[in-house]
Amino acid sequence: MTTPGRIPMPEGHVQLPAPSASTWLAGARPRTLPAAVSPVLVGCGAAAAVDAFSWWRAVLALVVALALQVGVNYANDYSDGVRGTDAARVGPVRLVGSGLARPAAVRRAAFLAFGVGAAAGLALAASSSWWLAVVGAVSIAAAWLYTGGARPYGYRALGEVSVFLFFGLVAVLGTTYAQAGRLTWLAVLGAVGVGSLACAILVANNLRDIPTDARSGKRTLAVLLGDRRTRLLYAGLVVLAYGAAAAAALAGAPWSLLTLVTVPLAGRLVRLVVGSRKTGPATGPALIPALRDTGLLDLLYAVTLTIGLALS
Repeated sequence: MTTPGRIPMPEGHVQLPAPSASTWLAGARPRTLPAAVSPVLVGCGAAAAVDAFSWWRAVLALVVALALQVGVNYANDYSDGVRGTDAARVGPVRLVGSGLARPAAVRRAAFLAFGVGAAAGLALAASSSWWLAVVGAVSIAAAWLYTGGARPYGYRALGEVSVFLFFGLVAVLGTTYAQAGRLTWLAVLGAVGVGSLACAILVANNLRDIPTDARSGKRTLAVLLGDRRTRLLYAGLVVLAYGAAAAAALAGAPWSLLTLVTVPLAGRLVRLVVGSRKTGPATGPALIPALRDTGLLDLLYAVTLTIGLALS
């Protein structure tokens, strides 16, 4: 007999078919990767603003960010799958929850990605400052403990805090410091901007999953806030991102206002999530485009902000 929502594991010598490369790629959730690329771009823009851009350090920072994002995606897939909270999810493929891969294989994939990120992080720390290695170790631990371990903080409404910290402040400021050897207010404002949009991606994801998360006992911030307030939180995070860009313009980087070219996309997404007078808010599977396009917004915002910072 199996626990409701858990995957019955094959008995005896029965083997699951080996997942294909495309299945592993889908399990890595490539639509979330802009959240990893964006802070590195902005960190590079802030470094360029003080004439300290280093292309090879930028590449190492990008490898770290992408590896940790893929690692946390596989780690979440594994941890949620063995807990049974992925059994009825809407959205991206779940390798463990859908029985497409053995839990142990997904866990190994997560550790492999973390290993790649750790190697690139050590190289980056050796070329700049060793305290970055400590930051990297904390980042890996946070990635695993998001849904792993005995008391996953992602189940305790701390996911958005973690995303803002690691995909905003840590990633942007770490990238800038590795190149410039110091931090700047422009880097801080850029971190707030991309961190807010990275949070908006998670908010859109958790908004869609409120019904299934509530049933499985996963207490995300969206579950605690409820549907309406979660939608308003999404809108507030988008507004905060443009406020940070405006503050950067006032702080000496007027070209940061290039981010305004992405406002039409941001407005469309806010209307989709919050609703308008003509249409109600999107729900269930209809929120999948919001999740996808918020990732696109995050990337386009980061590209335009990076250009704006570099030109300042």
